[in-house]
Amino acid sequence: MSLISTPAIVIGAIRYGETSKIVKLATRDHGVQSAIAKGATRPKSRYGASLQLLSEGVATYLAKENRELHVLTAFDLGRQHEGLAHRLDRYAAAGALAEITLRLAVGEPHPHSFDLLSHSLGLLEGVPDEAVDIVGLRALWRLAASLGFAPSLDRCARDGAPIPADGPVAFSLAEGGALCRACARERSSTELPAEARHALSALLQEGEDPPLLDARHLAAHRRLLSRWVRTHVMDDRELPALDFWLEEPWKAA
Repeated sequence: MSLISTPAIVIGAIRYGETSKIVKLATRDHGVQSAIAKGATRPKSRYGASLQLLSEGVATYLAKENRELHVLTAFDLGRQHEGLAHRLDRYAAAGALAEITLRLAVGEPHPHSFDLLSHSLGLLEGVPDEAVDIVGLRALWRLAASLGFAPSLDRCARDGAPIPADGPVAFSLAEGGALCRACARERSSTELPAEARHALSALLQEGEDPPLLDARHLAAHRRLLSRWVRTHVMDDRELPALDFWLEEPWKAA
């Protein structure tokens, strides 16, 4: 066994036995890891409240070779992102970010994605209420893209042919993005209007100002993001956090 210490964010936790927790950690140096925190639920546990979902700090664990479950020995809390709990829309977007990391960050370190997740959680804590929806949508698209699941918009996702920059485009979730005319005749696709295409490009690009979307177009982009993630998740597990973010039940209430 080797002792590993790395920046980490808690992206999942379940109770195990009477006093322990199994936590899923997005780590900066070792990708997504699972670890058991023995005694974490005891009243005088050394972890205290540090292992709550979305807590950020430095995790230290004993890594067992050829094992998927390691032993957590310490979690030095840096930030709990308490501001995310003040409004359900902030917490819902943050929970969806954690879930996408858990489902798509498979097997390899993703330091850029870790930094993006950490930055996005901080943004969601601090942005004005009216900006939460667009900031959350953009963070989710950029996180998926940073993990290798960016839709192709300027070249055909099948044959790499360049696609004109203006106008609508045929778009296929299964094929990975925009299709040229020839490929669109052979594959099932839907039309992505020019306005929606440019908005999606702005959502994906670092440094670009987020697009101004009215409620109808924002809802359409949320649905597109949800369908995109579901298409590219590599198993049949449900995505309850993404569902909660998409359905916005707090607005209905």
